[in-house]
Amino acid sequence: MRFPHDTHTHTVYSDGIGTVSDNIAAAEEKGLRVLAITDHSHYLEPKTLNRYVREVRQWAEDSEVVVLAGVEGNITENGVDVPTFMAKKLDFVIASVHEYLETPGQYLELVKIALMDEEVDVIGHFGANFPYTGFPGTEEIGEILELAEANGKAFEISSRYNVPELDFVRECIRRGIKLTLASDAHTPGDVGSVGWSESVFLKAGGKKEDLLFEEFL
Repeated sequence: MRFPHDTHTHTVYSDGIGTVSDNIAAAEEKGLRVLAITDHSHYLEPKTLNRYVREVRQWAEDSEVVVLAGVEGNITENGVDVPTFMAKKLDFVIASVHEYLETPGQYLELVKIALMDEEVDVIGHFGANFPYTGFPGTEEIGEILELAEANGKAFEISSRYNVPELDFVRECIRRGIKLTLASDAHTPGDVGSVGWSESVFLKAGGKKEDLLFEEFL
């Protein structure tokens, strides 16, 4: 891999089956330079959050991999469920849609909420709902890109869901919207499985400076 990093993985702190140390060991074995632990926000009560961040930081000290402490929040009609006190303890926040929706318009309205949330850094698996809701039009996608550009948000390229589409990634690069490579791993064996993500990124003409965590790569 030219840009060996994985910015979306889960552990036993949420719905993953490996420990923080398991994910880091897998990242070391696969030669990653950057790994993010990003468990689901709704599992992390205040006391659990402190233990979670402390464990990530402690294991990171003994690793040659840059290990980031993040979280994946849920986007709902009431906002992203990552409060400020949580975001302040973390390196970055992913926000994703996880609920069932009937139309692409409903999906995009939720994404807009996250794009205007100051605590959010990255939109997770953008477009994963489209095969079920239908695909939005070019103008609607343009509105999303404009909001992301205006608010300094990034998008992940998800190897778990094979999204977003190549043209969307190309447009992100053209506009200077940062991108990440993401496995969305829920097992240590899937950590670093971002081959599809990097392939799309390179096909779109992506370079290191187009990645959110370029300084670590």
